[in-house]
Amino acid sequence: MSSLSWLSAPRPLTNPVLIIDLTGWIDAGGAARTATEALIADCEADVVAVFDDDTYIDFRARRPMMRLVGGVNTHLDWAQITVSIGRDLAGHDVVVIHGPEPDMAWRQFIREVGDLARRLGVASMAHLGAYPFATPHTRPARLSITTPSHDIVARLPFLRSDLTVPAGVCAALEHEMHDHGIPALGIWAQVPQYLASVEYPAAAVALLDGLRTAVDIVVDATDLRAAAIAQANRFDALVARNDEHEQMVRRLEIAHDSGVDTMGQIAQPDAELGEMSADELGAEVERFLRDQD
Repeated sequence: MSSLSWLSAPRPLTNPVLIIDLTGWIDAGGAARTATEALIADCEADVVAVFDDDTYIDFRARRPMMRLVGGVNTHLDWAQITVSIGRDLAGHDVVVIHGPEPDMAWRQFIREVGDLARRLGVASMAHLGAYPFATPHTRPARLSITTPSHDIVARLPFLRSDLTVPAGVCAALEHEMHDHGIPALGIWAQVPQYLASVEYPAAAVALLDGLRTAVDIVVDATDLRAAAIAQANRFDALVARNDEHEQMVRRLEIAHDSGVDTMGQIAQPDAELGEMSADELGAEVERFLRDQD
C-alpha cells in the first residue's frame, strides 16, 4: 500500500528531472536547503503530493512546532516530505521531493520514490548536499559527485573522492534509480569549515550552477546570488581585521589553487592550516553576524 497521497493530479510531464533535498543529513551552511528553496521559487513549483509522515517520521526526534498566541494553541506544524512540480526558466519540467530525511522504513521509501519516478517518466535524478572543508570563502565553492554510474563520473567536471562514510537515504536512492535505468547523482558543495554553522549562500549558488551542468536545470536565483556577493564582502572586511585570520585564509587560498590534480581528486587538506584558527574565526563570524543583526 502506497504512503503517497496526491493533493492534485499531476499534469503531463516531458522528461522531468527529479531533484531531492532531504534535510537532516550533511548540509553545511544550509546550502542544499537554500538552493532547493530558490529552485522551488524560480520554478514556481506547487505541492502535488505528500508522503505519510507517520510512516517515515519519528515525531519524538522531530517534534511538531506549536504556535502559541496568548496561551492559545493555534497551530501545529508537522514535518512532511512533499512532492512539487514546476518548470525551470528554460521550460524543463522539474519534480522536487523536499522535507526531512525519513527516520525509518528506508527501503519502503526508496521503492516508493522509484515507483513515483517511473510513473512520472523521470529522465534523471540529482540530490543536493554540502560539507565543511578546508577551503576559503574567497574562492567559488567547489563541487564533488557521488553516483553509481562510471559514465556520469567521466562526463562531469566535479571532484571525485575515495572514502568510506555513513550514507544518507539519497545514496540508496542513487542505486534505486540507477538499477531502473534512470541516471542519478549527488552534487555536494564544499563550505569553508569556519562558516559551516552559518548560512552560506555561495555554496547554494554553486549547487544551482551544478544542477545546470549536470542535468540542464536553469535557475536564476538573482537574490541568492546577490546575497552571496554581499556576504563575501562582509567576511572580507571581518578577516582583514585580524592578521592571523588573514594569513589562514591566504594559506587556504594557496591550498585551494594548487590542491586538485588533473583527475579532479580531492586533495588532502594541509595539516598546518591551523584548525584552532579556523575555529576561532568561525566563532568570530558568528559574533560578527549577531552584532550586525
